[in-house]
Amino acid sequence: MVKHALLALVVAVALGGCGSFEDPDIVIDFRVLAIQASIPEQIIDIDITDPAPPVDLLQQMVPTEMCALVADQHIDRRLRWTMSLCNLNNDERCSGGPQSVIGSGIWDDPDLSPMPPRLCATVPVDGNLLGVLLESYEGDPYRGLGGVYYGVSLVVGGEDADPALDLYAAKSLRVQPRIPPELQANHNPTLAGVDVRLAEDQEFQPLLLTRCIDHANAGTEPIAIAPKQRIRFMPIEPDGVREEYVVPTLDGMSRMFAESPTYQWLASAGNYSAGFTGGTRDAFGNPATLFTDWTAPAAKDLDGPTDVSFWFIQRDERLGLQWYEACLRVVP
Repeated sequence: MVKHALLALVVAVALGGCGSFEDPDIVIDFRVLAIQASIPEQIIDIDITDPAPPVDLLQQMVPTEMCALVADQHIDRRLRWTMSLCNLNNDERCSGGPQSVIGSGIWDDPDLSPMPPRLCATVPVDGNLLGVLLESYEGDPYRGLGGVYYGVSLVVGGEDADPALDLYAAKSLRVQPRIPPELQANHNPTLAGVDVRLAEDQEFQPLLLTRCIDHANAGTEPIAIAPKQRIRFMPIEPDGVREEYVVPTLDGMSRMFAESPTYQWLASAGNYSAGFTGGTRDAFGNPATLFTDWTAPAAKDLDGPTDVSFWFIQRDERLGLQWYEACLRVVP
């Protein structure tokens, strides 16, 4: 039902959107929504008076798992994929320098898999990683003071589709020297949950963070709402999610900052008041708004009760990322 019940809506959008752009917050196509690194940043100890060989520094690192969040709306198919370790161009593809494939194969349909699919591969700590890091270091004008960046590039397409239609996406990672000494590695952000308010005169309630297909498999019903109903999503941040961190400065000193998570809101139908929320305080010192409002599609755009998929992506400014999925049912 996730895919087929929205077919009429997709057709309506396609026909009614002539002369206008599609809403980027509404996912009606094949798209890589996010890539997460289990360890987005690693800290290594160095002795600037007696530098160790690069291979010795590599021994302080650990493998990193890379996982992708992919939506393939309205097409039932498996996905062909390859992940490569490399330094990245601006187009999210590998540059011409050192690179190695860290994984490839076939993924189950991300929207229809009976269990949430693990679209993942692991960056091993080996000579290939060392070669990529050394190339990045040699090209860094600050000689690694702010960290050495490297990347993982993902190529993904339909199992039997034309490779010319493949999607490219990438994730940057960082290795940083422990300068200043109190520097600690970043962790991926988390949420205690997402609350939803179904009407202005109602209280917020916890939203079950599970896919539409998971409801069908478990025999449960998503929260039902009416066409054009306007609801509010509120991320609930746990204590400590806004990590404090230090940044080395060129004058040999350091500055302390606190993270300011941002939120990206995506859905398979309807529209948002804001596709991105959160971030830093405004010029007057007011905290950024975290919530967003979502309006369900109109009854004329639905072909009976329709399950709408949601993807909520939480990011910090230090390469950390976490995502959550949810489902609501729009009943004409």
